[in-house]
Amino acid sequence: MLGKGASSSLNPRILTTFAGDSRLIRSTRPLPLLLRSNPGIKPVSMQLSRTLSGITNLLFNRSNVDELPGIKRKRLRPGKVSPCRPVPSDIPQPPYVKSRKPPGIVSGPEVHDETGIDCMRASGRLAAQVLEYAGSLVKPGITTDEIDQAVHQMIIDNGAYPSPLGYGGFPKSVCTSVNECICHGIPDSRALEDGDIVNIDVTVYLNGYHGDTSKTFYCGEVDEEAKKLVQV
Repeated sequence: MLGKGASSSLNPRILTTFAGDSRLIRSTRPLPLLLRSNPGIKPVSMQLSRTLSGITNLLFNRSNVDELPGIKRKRLRPGKVSPCRPVPSDIPQPPYVKSRKPPGIVSGPEVHDETGIDCMRASGRLAAQVLEYAGSLVKPGITTDEIDQAVHQMIIDNGAYPSPLGYGGFPKSVCTSVNECICHGIPDSRALEDGDIVNIDVTVYLNGYHGDTSKTFYCGEVDEEAKKLVQV
């Protein structure tokens, strides 16, 4: 945020903090210098303190694309995404499915009547049940696309619509975010491996109301660092 009298010509600078580290990390270099490109040598050359070397290697160093610092497993790579799954025509769809445009931000609070609250409870309850079922499927060898198929079928069997499907063009019925994928991962052909963690984000549209919930699950034997991440 620029204070009063700040010039719009000021170079942007990075100011950030990291959880678990009480130190505040500042970069005194302008952003264009921080992310200086050197064609023919390396895709990106980072001018950062040693404190940031791990995260910058993870995000920008393409010379070791399949290796993660201090971790034995390989970096996450996207698999093949199967075609969108059909939804019966008699199941009501959210308005954004036809427009393919996400809804805008509401201008104020909404007050629901007793019927609306009951519908909210029903959609939330179904979402929780679907999430519990999806979590029971997590094991080494299963693909996130297979989890999507199971989630999709359970939702439509209950007369609801899988909210992610068609939201802003999203191609699947559930979000599956594995390991370093932060959120809204697209289910694909990659099989889950022993030691993975996977966040499953389930949202259902039932009787005009969305029920939304998510949880991160362990796949097989997970190391202590991953467990701590999930717990925190």
